[in-house]
Amino acid sequence: MHGNSCSSTFMSKTIIVSNRLPVKIANNEGEYFLSPSEGGLATGLGSIYKQGNNVWIGWPGIEITGHEDRGTVTAMLEKLNLQPVFLSQEEINEYYEGFCNEVLWPVFHYYSSTYAYYKKSNWEFYKAVNNKFKDVILKVAKSGDTIWIHDYQLLLVPALVRNSIPDVSIGFFLHIPFPSHEMFRLIPWRSELLLGMLGADLIGFHIFDDVKHFLNAATRLLPVTVSANVITHEERSIVIESFPMGINYRKYASLPLQKKVQAQAELIRSTFKDSKLIISIDRLDYSKGILQRLQAFELLLQQHPEYKCKIVLYMIVVPSRDSVPQYAHLRDEIDKSVGKINSIYRSIEWSPISYYYRSIPIEMLSALYSIADVCLVTPMRDGMNLVSKEFVASRIHDDGVLILSEMAGASKELIDALIVNPNNSEEVCNAIIEAINMPFDEQQRRMKAMREIVIKFNISHWVRIFLDKLKEVKQLQRSMQTRHVSGATEQSIINRYQNTSKRIIFLDYDGTLVGFKSNMEQANPDKELYDLLKDLTDDPANQVVLISGRKHESLNELFGDSKLYLIAEHGSWFKRQNTTWHKISGLNDNWKHDIYPLMETYVDRTPGSFIEEKSYSLVWHYRKAQKGLGELRANELMNNLKYLAGDKGLQLLSGDKVLEVKNVEINKGKAALTLIEKKNYDFIIAFGDDYTDEDLFKALPDGAISIKVGGNLSAAKFYLRNPVEVRKLLAAFIHNKNQEPRVKNQESLLS
Repeated sequence: MHGNSCSSTFMSKTIIVSNRLPVKIANNEGEYFLSPSEGGLATGLGSIYKQGNNVWIGWPGIEITGHEDRGTVTAMLEKLNLQPVFLSQEEINEYYEGFCNEVLWPVFHYYSSTYAYYKKSNWEFYKAVNNKFKDVILKVAKSGDTIWIHDYQLLLVPALVRNSIPDVSIGFFLHIPFPSHEMFRLIPWRSELLLGMLGADLIGFHIFDDVKHFLNAATRLLPVTVSANVITHEERSIVIESFPMGINYRKYASLPLQKKVQAQAELIRSTFKDSKLIISIDRLDYSKGILQRLQAFELLLQQHPEYKCKIVLYMIVVPSRDSVPQYAHLRDEIDKSVGKINSIYRSIEWSPISYYYRSIPIEMLSALYSIADVCLVTPMRDGMNLVSKEFVASRIHDDGVLILSEMAGASKELIDALIVNPNNSEEVCNAIIEAINMPFDEQQRRMKAMREIVIKFNISHWVRIFLDKLKEVKQLQRSMQTRHVSGATEQSIINRYQNTSKRIIFLDYDGTLVGFKSNMEQANPDKELYDLLKDLTDDPANQVVLISGRKHESLNELFGDSKLYLIAEHGSWFKRQNTTWHKISGLNDNWKHDIYPLMETYVDRTPGSFIEEKSYSLVWHYRKAQKGLGELRANELMNNLKYLAGDKGLQLLSGDKVLEVKNVEINKGKAALTLIEKKNYDFIIAFGDDYTDEDLFKALPDGAISIKVGGNLSAAKFYLRNPVEVRKLLAAFIHNKNQEPRVKNQESLLS
């Protein structure tokens, strides 16, 4: 077994999955040609997918239908460690053009009202194509591999793969912004998308704002628990983290030294010799703020005629999806706006805007980056925006000024840029004036600071820290598994049970023996539980104690006739079989007169909350209150009660959607100790799921076995995931009773 695991680790590979492969493929009269892609992701991940038996999976970028053609293309790609996912034209139209670009792109960029269309057929195709990607992944993936899935086109893939290979390591990275909950919830299939992403072990975003938005959406739309930036879903811990993506710094810093680039730069400089050159480079998209930028530039020419003939906006818009009506309309609007500004302000020898609607070679791009006086990057929303970083990397003399939108992820790192709100034309206009007049030493101070960031947080750094974090998350999950009661650990607990003759078993009720219900009355025991408890109590070697926070009347109703020893309200009421209830002496509840009215004011202010009164405690429940509001009020109430509780000898307990105030003398730990001290037990075990059970776990002697249900941080030695697992272990005690123990000498596991 051990040898196998080592060899599987040794043979494990990294699988990168993205919508597009890192190559461009062209069909020329039936012959296929491949050329490398210049994209940042292709560059950054090149070092990974080209190694050993690693592989990159994605769509080749064109429709390939024939069986023979598909075979030819697959063979060509396999030589480059690439694996294709073939899509039909209909799939491309519905999944990519439809769902990706008419639902996810506009909503994630905060353009839901103008550009989002929710078509059921688009969603069906999105699911089908995500399944296609999953099928190709499963052909090459094995346990022990690392799978890194990229971007909004493949949000369902992590969970699809997880369901097929549960122990594989999955990372997911979103390259566009993640919207606020208010925007995200507009999508009809929002929960399915979140659940798809939660198949990953590590989910990465460019900036911390996106992390917060994702955590907020997940907690509001799904029954998950969140602690800091870790989501617990289906007993797995999933880490949500920000990793700002970088660029290939060396490439952009070395390009301006090439003769070809220098010749281009000289040509541009001689063309605009008397003007300050402001460059703007974007893909055609409504999220890039191109029209708003033109508005700000026009405002500058209107209000500051002194800059006529002294500045030029060199604007490149790279064609994108211009067959789509909204994009064609945007292109027309840009044409009109540029035409209008040029016709009003140009002179015989000077045009304010040089506008090009085309792709440009990287040498031309580098020439522009290296000689422009100002780079204007003002998107309305952008996950990161690498143009800003490419500009900074190209400034090998530490000069030039970057104007950057606060809505671009890069603004959180490049804080020495002139940061602007792209909707504020006046602010952008003033920033341009500040930029073209900035003294050289200030340009250098700002640019040096930004270059240091771009050098350090480059693309290789981004890849490395993401994959390192993914390994760390996997180790965290495995360390949780070692504390989980299963396999050898479970067998050794069963052995100890069988080899002992004086046992005490402490069982919490809600959340431990039965699942949590928002309505307590629904959490009644079923026949299976009654039978299980009867079997346990029928064994004369067992003292079975049901120790609950419930009222004694409630426990009496459910278990009054059983052989169980009942402890209610955290230890204020006791009942042995065939006796009546008795309570701890010396307790009083006079404090309730002061606390109850205060709690009541919070019920009035928090719809959905209510007070439960027990003999010696008051519980403020907010399970049914609006998410976020309940937590806010609970914190307020906690702060208000602190001093009152201290004066009156009361304890405050903050639990799962409850805040409880009780006499400090009462706790499950004290109640348990009074029973343990009476007899010399050789087997002590306790099960519990919430904050009140921690007192019990802490009070138990060293040799006792404590088991937390739910697996959050706890003083317990072990954990089980849910009431189903608790019942399974208790049933194993009974059913294995007459069998010979299979594993000997496993005491060390339990110490």
